[in-house]
Amino acid sequence: MKKFFKWALVLLLAVVVLGGALFVNVWYFKPLSLDWYYGRVFAKFALQQPELMTSLRLLDRFGLDFYNDEFSDSSPAAEREQAEYWRREYAVFKRYDREDYQGQRLLSYDVWDYFMGTQVEGMRWMYHNFPVNQMFGVQSGLPNFMAQQHLIDNRGDAEDYITRLELFPIKFGQVIEGLRIREEKGILPPRFTIEKVLSQMHDFIAAPPAENMLYTSFAEKLDKLPAEALGEDDKQTLLSGVSAAIADRVYPAYRELIAYVESIAPQATSNDGVWRLPDGDAYYAYQVRENTTTDMTPDEIHELGLREVARISAEMEAILAAEGLTEGTIGERVQQIAGRADQLYPDSDAGRERILADYQTIIDEVNAAMGDYFDLKPAVGVEVKRVPEFSEKTAPGAYYQPASLDGQRPGAFFANLRDVTEIPRFGMRTLAYHEAIPGHHFQIAITQKLEGLPMFRRLVPFTAYSEGWALYAERLAWEAGFQDEPLNNLGRLQAEMFRAVRLVVDTGMHRRHWTREEAIDYMIAHTGMGDKEVEAEIERYLVNPGQALAYKVGMMKILELREKAKRELGDRFDLKAYHDQVLGNGALPMTLLERVIDEWIVKRQGA
Repeated sequence: MKKFFKWALVLLLAVVVLGGALFVNVWYFKPLSLDWYYGRVFAKFALQQPELMTSLRLLDRFGLDFYNDEFSDSSPAAEREQAEYWRREYAVFKRYDREDYQGQRLLSYDVWDYFMGTQVEGMRWMYHNFPVNQMFGVQSGLPNFMAQQHLIDNRGDAEDYITRLELFPIKFGQVIEGLRIREEKGILPPRFTIEKVLSQMHDFIAAPPAENMLYTSFAEKLDKLPAEALGEDDKQTLLSGVSAAIADRVYPAYRELIAYVESIAPQATSNDGVWRLPDGDAYYAYQVRENTTTDMTPDEIHELGLREVARISAEMEAILAAEGLTEGTIGERVQQIAGRADQLYPDSDAGRERILADYQTIIDEVNAAMGDYFDLKPAVGVEVKRVPEFSEKTAPGAYYQPASLDGQRPGAFFANLRDVTEIPRFGMRTLAYHEAIPGHHFQIAITQKLEGLPMFRRLVPFTAYSEGWALYAERLAWEAGFQDEPLNNLGRLQAEMFRAVRLVVDTGMHRRHWTREEAIDYMIAHTGMGDKEVEAEIERYLVNPGQALAYKVGMMKILELREKAKRELGDRFDLKAYHDQVLGNGALPMTLLERVIDEWIVKRQGA
């Protein structure tokens, strides 16, 4: 018996030593397995990003939520450290031999190589962005994160919420430190950004703490808890804690950021594109490559946009003529229809509630028919919500928030209800198909649940793929018969025109030195969108150059590959199977998506 225990102890020690050695190899050196490398890189990155961990809820299902009382470090030192981390990890990755892999493992290798190579290349311009702007930034992103993604299931979650509120000054201070570096480098935001961010922040701190969204959203979450989970006295104590944190920590953080932004206002005198920045032309060319995942130049994309605007104009003309509208620009005539009484909801709380309900009806209707077009479908649902009122003035017309990985938070389609005149009925179907089903919700929710792929394949963003799919989804819904009414089809064409115009105005401002006003006039003339909506869009492109190009470029590639597959497969072409190939591999650069489809075509030809 003694000999048994002796050898058992030796075996246990050997396992511990080997396990420790294996951990050291995986965590600090080149892991023996490439899959272990992917896991190591993701784990190290995610553990340094508490906000990402909260959003994904990766560990919450295991009762681990140690990160829910912290924010990600946004200091320049942390950003530089992160950049060096990516460089080191990319160098480690390059030590694996690509020839050793095939199938999905080879595709994973190439996706990672493309993604990491692009990120490392972009570090040259790591300060060429505007982290505080009218679209996104700490001043709007952090409150939205707290309201929408910090879930409260128990008292501990509520206390973590308060702890995070108390960290606002640190987070804001880190962002200000980065803004000062950009100021020294001559990288200042456009003038309109200064004006609108200041207005946004002043409005945010104008209300008493108990009326701020950070308080009201917290109170709503507490009200949803079962009575046995939290007593009334405990609830009041927590609410008092939130109110105090907003008054003593959150509002002072905003005042500090306001003071800094006001201090740089006299220097921020331009509303021009990024060509005005140091090394601006090269930066924009990189942004075009990074967002479209193609080698197209800004000039090539500009010319493509002009051709697409002409093509879509002809299709819109036919519908407008049938409506008896033949005079004026396309934009003017679309606006005439958009302003008709039969296209508008009441400008009231009840009218806005009706909009949200109608969006949900549209989504539920199309979802019921998707079995005819997809084998892969998400298990989690999607909800329609209103864009938070404090940020809706400068927010886009709509956006999608993915479901959490544990399924506790469904996907959400946020509709901007700042102005009901921006939401004519004929455009609602197209927007719902884009943001929800079969658009972003289908693509992202399916990707999140793909089995047998490294985690990064389920999370890595490629804008041309995701936005290209969503725009393709608009067309697919039309092909499926959900926009047979001429005005609904006009809404689809208007949305496609909008994306084609983006190719013209984004490259126009950042490459061809168009003014903000020239871009606004061009978009109004061709899309029929409202003045305020167009202004918000053009200003979006000025602070996020190149991103808006991805939609149309990505859609055209997905359509091009579908037509190629139809042509080469003939009777063997199956639309469901094609969609499985596009969605079943996660987000891909357009170059790699083309390879996937080419290989699928060859495989089906030989079947």
